Amino acid sequence: MNLNTLENIRMFLLDMDGTFYLGNQIFPCSYAFVEKMKETGRDFLFLTNNSSKDRFAYREKLARMGFDVAPERIFTSGEATTLYLQDAFPGKRVFLVGTDSLTREFEQAGIPLVEEDPELVVLGFDTALTYDKLWKLCDFVRAGLPYIATHPDFNCPIETGYMPDIGATIAFVEASTGRRPKVIGKPHKEIVDAILQKVGLPREQIAMVGDRLYTDIAMGQNAGITSILVLSGETTLEDLKTSDVRPNFIFKDLGELAEHLGPLPR
Repeated sequence: MNLNTLENIRMFLLDMDGTFYLGNQIFPCSYAFVEKMKETGRDFLFLTNNSSKDRFAYREKLARMGFDVAPERIFTSGEATTLYLQDAFPGKRVFLVGTDSLTREFEQAGIPLVEEDPELVVLGFDTALTYDKLWKLCDFVRAGLPYIATHPDFNCPIETGYMPDIGATIAFVEASTGRRPKVIGKPHKEIVDAILQKVGLPREQIAMVGDRLYTDIAMGQNAGITSILVLSGETTLEDLKTSDVRPNFIFKDLGELAEHLGPLPR
């Protein structure tokens, strides 16, 4: 790998669990990475597919682990979806299936939320999902309204294993209606398009760093940005041997990545 191509990267998009921390413990090397960002004049943005929580909830989670971060440095698939809607469906009435946190995020973005007569429907990771919500969602989807989902994950990892994520709900709706949604979150390029809109940097100055081939690295490929695999989480070198998804760079962890970052070119 040609490490010189890292020189021009000004912002790193960081996966969280398995990349910056594991469970409830921040990797010691993560602090070295953050210091290198400051030293070299680069920036970073945490990127998560989980739309059941907003950036303020993730800020609190990181604070409990001893890392203080501004909420503006955290980007969720929920926020990405609001930016997509503002661009593709400005002012349209939305029926939203999501948590109170996601609802607040949509309201703060100025997106009109309705229970009846929507112009499109959005499915988020709703941990308070009811059958009535699902029934209503299926009726609107079956009627042919534009149908968008914040991300595609089938399961959400938790300390005791997994909980069903939005992908399971998407499968339910498809079984009932025969339709699948347009998906915004990783590994789809739309979440990167939303970030580019937010931060105002060109695509060649952004890199995705993560531990999963099928979400983090695949998103880098789909969006045409540099992808960096760290081996601190899910993926092993053995996994790479049988994968069609290939990162641009591979490092042991964020610390090793930091060691290869010099000052930005003038």
